[in-house]
Formats: sequence, structure tokens, C-alpha cells
Amino acid sequence: MPELSVLLPLIAMLLAIGALAGLLAGLLGVGGGIVLVPAFFYAFAALGYDSPQLMQICLGTSLATIIVTSIRSVSSHHKKGAVDWDILKGWGIGIVIGAVIGVFVATQLRSIVLQAVFGGMGLCIGLYMAFGRANWRLGETMPKGVGRAAGSPSIGFLSVLMGIGGGNIGVPLMTLYGLPIHRAVATASGFGVIIAVPAVIGFLFADIDVAPPLTVGAVNLGAFVIIIAMTLVTTPWGAAIAHKMDPKPLKKVFGFFLILVALNMLRKVLLG
Repeated sequence: MPELSVLLPLIAMLLAIGALAGLLAGLLGVGGGIVLVPAFFYAFAALGYDSPQLMQICLGTSLATIIVTSIRSVSSHHKKGAVDWDILKGWGIGIVIGAVIGVFVATQLRSIVLQAVFGGMGLCIGLYMAFGRANWRLGETMPKGVGRAAGSPSIGFLSVLMGIGGGNIGVPLMTLYGLPIHRAVATASGFGVIIAVPAVIGFLFADIDVAPPLTVGAVNLGAFVIIIAMTLVTTPWGAAIAHKMDPKPLKKVFGFFLILVALNMLRKVLLG
């Protein structure tokens, strides 16, 4: 059993991370992974668990929480009839294939490479959140044929390498092809389930040398339980605040914040 001097700071940091992730998810509709992965990285590193495999633990643990939150989310959206099941079924197999490939690749890479991937993709997502426009379009319907065959595995693959549920990639993609934002968000919650389940199974069998207490493979079970508990409490708070104010300016602010986080991650990569 780890000593209290190790556990207490870890628990305190995870409680704060979970509370923030839940608030942002409810307030801005931002997937937890885009917050959890860098938060886990800085928290675990600050407590002395920095290693060439640290990012794998951050990705695996983030995706484990996404299983629970995505199931709750897609169930809620389905009751309101907002999920586009045709898109989910058509894109699902490719997304799963991409997620499985993503786990295999992620477990082979060093933490610094995964930091670079997260930093680069996080920068793109942040720029879109800060400067994107609702009227931007690439087409009127979601791609089929070659476009879907290339796009669906890419969503799964990149989402696993970033430890996110697919919403940060899937929602912009679907809205760019004319899907209303509420249906895009609802459908992307289904992406989260089919990305996270195979990914977490793979990460549970990852061989990790240096890990925080209560870690199985690349999934920290203590962090998983604490984050889920906190997001259950704070996500409704964020949603309640969102109904009382316009979240669009805050989304832009978060976009700039994400840009800074991504740039800092890239700075660490460049400085070694």
C-alpha cells in the first residue's frame, strides 16, 4: 500500500482535475480527454512519475473515463432523438479499426512522441475553437465511399493517440458537412464509446515500467474512480451555468487556453 504522503497529494490533484473537467464538459460541451490528458501529464510528472511511458498512462486513463461519460451521454441524447444512427453505423467499423491500430502504435511510442502528437492536434483543435465559424462547409452530406473509408479510421486513430473520445474531431467534421450542431454532438458521443472500449482493453495489457499507485497496464484505476465521481457532480453544474449565459465567448477563451497548453507541450518536446 503506498504511503499517505504519496497518495494524498495525488488524490487532491485528481479531485481538482475531475472537478474542472466536469465543469468544462457541462459548460462548453468539451470532451474530457482534451482536459484530462495534459492535466494527468503535469500532475503525475509533478509527483515524480515522469517516464518515457507517462503519456501512455495519461491516454489510457483518460479513455477509461470516456467509456463511462460517453455511455451516459449517448443514452441521454438517444432519448431526445438526437443521435444520427446512420452515421454512427456507417462510420463505426472504420473508427474501431483506427482505434485498435492507435492502441498498437501508442504503446510502441515514447512519451515525447505522443506529447508532440497531442500538442500538434491540440493546437489545431484550439485554433478551430477560437476562430472557427458555424457557416464553414466542406459539403452538404457526410462523405461515403473513399472519403468515409479514409476518414473513419483516422478519427479512431488520432483520438486514441490524443486520449480523447472523438468529439473534438468528429463534431467539427460533421458540422463542416452540414449536420446541425446538436446532432453532431449527440452522434460524436457514440464515437466516444466505440473508440474508448477497444482502446482501454488494449491499454490494460500495456507493459509500463514506472507508474503511479493503483495502475493496471496503462490505466490508473484510482484516477479513473476519482475523475468519474467528480464529473458526475460538476458536469450538471456546468450545464446549469451554460443555460444561464452564452457559452460561445467562453468557448473562444477555452480555445486560446488550449492553444497555450498545446504550445507548452510542444515546447517541452523541443527542449527535450
